[in-house]
Amino acid sequence: MRLITPYLIGLIFGVGISISGMASPAKVLNFFDVAGSWDPSLGFVMAGALVVTFIGYRLVLRRPAPILESVFQLPSKVRLDTRLIGGSAAFGLGWGIAGFCPGGALPALGTGRIEVLAFVAALLVGIFTARAIISRIDDRKARALRRET
Repeated sequence: MRLITPYLIGLIFGVGISISGMASPAKVLNFFDVAGSWDPSLGFVMAGALVVTFIGYRLVLRRPAPILESVFQLPSKVRLDTRLIGGSAAFGLGWGIAGFCPGGALPALGTGRIEVLAFVAALLVGIFTARAIISRIDDRKARALRRET
């Protein structure tokens, strides 16, 4: 069951992304083109996702624990920091330039289009590069703290 559940959740997400047209970069880019061929449908998809998430969190968090786990694993950070703001900015810029977000690109991999493959390859390179940079920064901070003590 622990392997089937994530697959089914991903399948539902991918089908939703495909049906809504969000796997199409043209649809996404037209949302950002407010002075040209603006397409507000992405805003409706986002609003729908917010409503479902808002209701879903309220219902699920009433339970004492998740169905397949012993405790909820919720984010503990509540503070805005440079990593969050920088990551959000990089995400938004990449989405605006390429027309893909990771959630829309992964289901679109099934199309075999070269631009989707190139985006996902660049995404993976970016993830591993960011992790390496963050790891080096954390190592430097840890060494500096050890020197101070």
